[in-house]
Amino acid sequence: MRMLHTMLRVGDLERSLTFYTEVLGMRMLRRKDYPSGRFTLAFVGYGEEQDTTVLELTHNWDTTHYDLGAGYGHIALGVEDIQSVCDAIRSKGGKVVREPGPMKHGNTVIAFVEDPDGYKVELIQLSSRG
Repeated sequence: MRMLHTMLRVGDLERSLTFYTEVLGMRMLRRKDYPSGRFTLAFVGYGEEQDTTVLELTHNWDTTHYDLGAGYGHIALGVEDIQSVCDAIRSKGGKVVREPGPMKHGNTVIAFVEDPDGYKVELIQLSSRG
């Protein structure tokens, strides 16, 4: 077995696709509308689905907003230069909600950004993991 994808429900698919592709640098892998169900599935990621875990963005056409559940944590992305990545995200209109620095009770350097729906995305400095 292996992880295939994580799914997020989004209120505005185009806004979310812009964030994940233009701000976080993922690629659009596939997208399909389901008119009879009134929803669209869009898959984005850093590699092909057969090789890597990807993100499924689900847009229910009649829903523009979701309350974030208390059980949701975050999506984590490994990065080589966390400060440069945060600067690039800011320059593209992204929202850094926790600046880069060591995590509490550890040495791993992390930062957090928010997507347009308020979902947290953790950035982890790969060279600091421990």
